Amino acid sequence: MIDLSTTYLGLHLDSPLVVSPSPLCQDLGRIRAMEDAGASAVVLHSLFEEQIELEGALLNAELSHGVESSAESLTYLPEMPQYHIGPDAYLEHVRKAKAAVDIPVIGSLNGVSPGGWLRYARLIQDAGADALELNIYYVASDITRASDEIERQYVDLVRAVADTVHIPLAVKVGHHFTAFGQLARQLADAGADGLVLFNRFYQPDLDVENLEVTPSLTLSSSYELLLRLTWVALLFRRVDTDFAVTGGVHTARDVLKAMMAGANVAMLTSALLQHGIGHLGKVRHDLLAWMDEHEYTSISEMRGSLSQRAVRNPEAYERANYLRVLSSYALK
Repeated sequence: MIDLSTTYLGLHLDSPLVVSPSPLCQDLGRIRAMEDAGASAVVLHSLFEEQIELEGALLNAELSHGVESSAESLTYLPEMPQYHIGPDAYLEHVRKAKAAVDIPVIGSLNGVSPGGWLRYARLIQDAGADALELNIYYVASDITRASDEIERQYVDLVRAVADTVHIPLAVKVGHHFTAFGQLARQLADAGADGLVLFNRFYQPDLDVENLEVTPSLTLSSSYELLLRLTWVALLFRRVDTDFAVTGGVHTARDVLKAMMAGANVAMLTSALLQHGIGHLGKVRHDLLAWMDEHEYTSISEMRGSLSQRAVRNPEAYERANYLRVLSSYALK
């Protein structure tokens, strides 16, 4: 009997297949379908700092401020009707999701600056969430701010949230850091029970006909997995925290790679948006088939087997392999 079970954030999960935040998670029926299809846990869509702090009558005033001098200022945040669910409704959604399924339900809080909105971390906990994912999405566009100041902001924010809740805390970040390994250690020391690698950086497009900056969102592909695999493999058992791979997980082979790099779980979103929630069942079936064919009896048996600490050529993860990669492509 093949054992797909794993642990993540202190939670015992039936498999490493976790659904990451997306609009799919706004519907209880779809969350039930995720459980039926083989998801071992679900991370709900995010409650945003902006939704909380700009809620109510002040929201439109805040969004409209400065419109006379900069029409683009209105595009920084969506109008209130575009937010599908407000803070109070989000907390109720957490309660209903917990009552609807038996798998762990992880709340998601998206913010970047310490403030009064942090009380919602505790409210999400009190609503019944099994864990909390703090999604830090920040573009360092202020050229007067030094990198160490920005990293300190991340660490201070994680520490503030960790001091606020007693449920497990995962932290989802991007990869744009000079020394990400050191930051990962600092985040773990500050209270992150898990690191979710990586947040995708959504870059706007330019409309040359209408002279506008337009939102742009493309779903991930398996190729994006490589960056995640590299960092999990580098940090496995060097930073005392759990790891979740998100971005680029589409197939059973992607899940296998994540596990062998050292991840605890592999998170899917784009694959479900492309192929439907039932795709989870196919990934699980293919995962079991591959493990059976290759005589693996458990996920724990393979976890970290291709991390930097375990492979015969650990330099392949670092610059020593740089020249070899560049010279490996031959023109046909």
